[in-house]
Amino acid sequence: MQFRWAAGAVSGLGAGIGMGVVFHAGANLMPFIGALYGWPTVVGGWVVHLVNSVFAGLLFAVVISRPILREQTTSTAETVAAGVVYAAAIGLVSTGILLPVSMNTLGVQSFPEPLVPLPGMFGSFLVIVSVGVAHLVYGLLLGTVYAAVKGYQVPD
Repeated sequence: MQFRWAAGAVSGLGAGIGMGVVFHAGANLMPFIGALYGWPTVVGGWVVHLVNSVFAGLLFAVVISRPILREQTTSTAETVAAGVVYAAAIGLVSTGILLPVSMNTLGVQSFPEPLVPLPGMFGSFLVIVSVGVAHLVYGLLLGTVYAAVKGYQVPD
């Protein structure tokens, strides 16, 4: 059981770093992520994002270790696929439910204007694409690192 927790934490951290790079470089989202937790800086965004990523990795370890899923994720490819599906679910929950609730709690009606490097519709599109790509990166890295830590073999 302890090994599963370590695999979840390490894979969550590794995936969080990759996802954070996309957030940061793609649409400068780190200050916004930090602002959701009362720390509206790049450093604040990175800290809360990485903490959330580790928790998500731990939850992935719990989910994937359930007997029905454990039997379906015995290779690197299957674990990566599970990571992508899991990250897509996280993306839907976080941006479809948690983000609007957080923004409502903070009394924010829209994204702050300096959120993206480009104003207007293209800037909004950039945010949407960055979030989607970031969650894909998270899932790919989560499954890959988890499989590597667990010692799964890559098929020939």
